[in-house]
Amino acid sequence: MRAIAVTPSSKDVSLIDVAEPKLSSPTDVKLRMVEAGVCGTDREICSFEYGTPPPGMADLVIGHESLGEVVEIGAEVTKVKVGDLAVPMVRRPCPHDYCMACRANRQDFCFTGDFTERGIKEQHGFMAQFVVDDEKFMNLVPSALRDIAVLVEPLTIAEKGLAQVWDIQQRLPWGCPPLPGKAHAHCHKAVVLGAGPVGLLGAMALVNADFDTYVYAREPAPNAKSAVVEMIGAHYRSAQTHSLEQLAAEIGNVDLVYEATGASRLSFDMMQHLGNNGIFIFTGVPGRKGAVEVDTDLMMRNLVLKNQVVFGTVNAGRDTFETAIRELQTFNNRWPEAVKSLITGRFAMADHRELLLGKATGIKNVIQLN
Repeated sequence: MRAIAVTPSSKDVSLIDVAEPKLSSPTDVKLRMVEAGVCGTDREICSFEYGTPPPGMADLVIGHESLGEVVEIGAEVTKVKVGDLAVPMVRRPCPHDYCMACRANRQDFCFTGDFTERGIKEQHGFMAQFVVDDEKFMNLVPSALRDIAVLVEPLTIAEKGLAQVWDIQQRLPWGCPPLPGKAHAHCHKAVVLGAGPVGLLGAMALVNADFDTYVYAREPAPNAKSAVVEMIGAHYRSAQTHSLEQLAAEIGNVDLVYEATGASRLSFDMMQHLGNNGIFIFTGVPGRKGAVEVDTDLMMRNLVLKNQVVFGTVNAGRDTFETAIRELQTFNNRWPEAVKSLITGRFAMADHRELLLGKATGIKNVIQLN
């Protein structure tokens, strides 16, 4: 079969021929891969910033945002059947008995760091024509979502972050007061840093959770991303027309910041504008750049005196994948044109080099695998 792979030893990115995988366990599921999304992680792996092939192998098949169709199942598979659509999870648990997270099937919170990840760390990914994996890593997707299901994995980033927000904010009275004649009071305000796929999906999740949501990005409006923001009832502000100080003055108390850029200077500059009882979520992983100056006294003072919380989040567990699938259905019912607009184009496997090595364009580009 064909697959898109990197060879770190020779710094090569290529379309290769590899053996088609076969079932090796009674709980294995074989997927005919439908498509895979191209994201910043894939591009960084193709720039050889990281990415580790399986032990003893020179190549790493990349790709972790995906959709597949079940074509074969093992004798003991009970949760999926041939013909089902599924989005496989990315991270696989570490082998250590003392890792409480992995033994509880929450490898997204692995304590040891010895996990593996499909398409990233020591396991082949999903940019291949066929994939075999255990059924416990499969997440069923309704056929109605076939055209947008590749967005499930990037949406899990926001959903995992919000799940932690709800847990954290149980520490204080944080509900919105009821308003006469309204089912929900729109009282919390959020800022999304970045208007890429992770940022825009995060904005959809926040609007759907009744946050008055502002998306802050580099490009001036109007553009394709600002159009999506407007379609979902959020507010788009450009760094070219609004400083962070102006943004904060317009919003008032900022209850939540969802960072989706990997830009550390912007993020720490925004942190000083986080409001009382606010939460700052980091999702980006910046590359190694020069040091940035940070007012640590102001940051510490705000964290203490304003009861603020800052956390980072990565990967996702089964509960978050299931939530993302449900939420994507909701988004598609509520804003069908906005969701459709997130996928800029679909391309053949032969076009992989331009997508992975060329200038990033559009919002979300997708590679069709069969």
